[in-house]
Amino acid sequence: MPHTIGLLVMGLLASLALVGLDVAFPAQHLYQDLTKVLGQVDFTDVVMNGMLAFLLFAGAMSLDLRALRDRAWAVATLALVGTLISTAIVGGAFWFVADALGQPIPLAWALVFGALISPTDPVAVLATLKNVRVPEALEVEMQGEALFNDGIGIVLFTVLVAFAAGSGGEATSAGGVARLLLQEAGGGLVLGLVTGYVAYRAMRAIDDFPVEVLITLALVAGTYALAQKLHFSGPLAVVAAGLLVGDRAPRDAMSEETQGYVSSLWTLIDEVLNSVLFLLIGLEVLVLRFEAGGLVLAACAVPIVLVARLAAVSTPLLAFRWGGNLSARNVPFLTWAGVRGGISVALALSVPESDAKPAILAATYAVVLFTIVVQGSTLGMVARRTLKDLPERDAA
Repeated sequence: MPHTIGLLVMGLLASLALVGLDVAFPAQHLYQDLTKVLGQVDFTDVVMNGMLAFLLFAGAMSLDLRALRDRAWAVATLALVGTLISTAIVGGAFWFVADALGQPIPLAWALVFGALISPTDPVAVLATLKNVRVPEALEVEMQGEALFNDGIGIVLFTVLVAFAAGSGGEATSAGGVARLLLQEAGGGLVLGLVTGYVAYRAMRAIDDFPVEVLITLALVAGTYALAQKLHFSGPLAVVAAGLLVGDRAPRDAMSEETQGYVSSLWTLIDEVLNSVLFLLIGLEVLVLRFEAGGLVLAACAVPIVLVARLAAVSTPLLAFRWGGNLSARNVPFLTWAGVRGGISVALALSVPESDAKPAILAATYAVVLFTIVVQGSTLGMVARRTLKDLPERDAA
């Protein structure tokens, strides 16, 4: 089992064991101190404003920009069209099932759930792919989709939350959505390219590995903070900066010694933060309170999200078949590889208090646990079965 998934499972089992012991011996309060510590951790803030920028930059630094350019159409199709399709299907099906189970949820809040759960999680996908061997072009598509579709998903989430909460105003109109998407996505990408180029030029002018390592750290923290201040997409900004620095700096801005130190540092940051994040997801069970009646609906959310992922991958294939960028033989693998993670949990926790929030939170947690533990652990087996005879040139 990949160590990140193992840590999540260990944290989850430890949490469930403590809950069980507390039920058996209620007078002991065995996990009171631990829940007090976890209660002081703002999971949304830790993930969205702490870990995410560094994890995305580490992932973008290791991505082959030339290969990504070759797969740009397939990546854009999966990231944009796939996310929109999945949001609509998940939202509609979740609303219908909730009503059928006698736990009605307004359609607007059901669509909010669709928006937060539809984008594949870049952190979880990149962590899972480390342990799975797939054709290079297909891996680039998956990495690119995961790195870019969260920006689309967050914009959709923001608009739908404003609409569901009744405070949408101009932001929920077609023009408002387009302007928000252009500002968030376009502004974030441009900002990341600018700050990434500045950092690249600084590293090219300096031949001192401690300073160059610090430049990469400052680039991530500064770019993400500035993006938030300007109301741009911080995730897309650091991805753009990471892609530029990762492509250009090793060629003519870093010595071999500097490359070794920079690579080692970001590998370590990636491993440590991933481990902490997955462990936190497992331990969060202790502080989250789920309603018993919502567990059936949460269980139903898992197949709903899987079917929506299948449609999100298959529809662009049928619609743009003439482009030759997608292969029907990859659909089962791409469907099973749609892993969700900490970003979805963080967005679910940030949903304003409403009657629908407990159901959204329970469903989000169920889908995240299933995709990471079950899909993430078996992705290698699925790859061997579905991609075994796939030539490298047909990988996308």
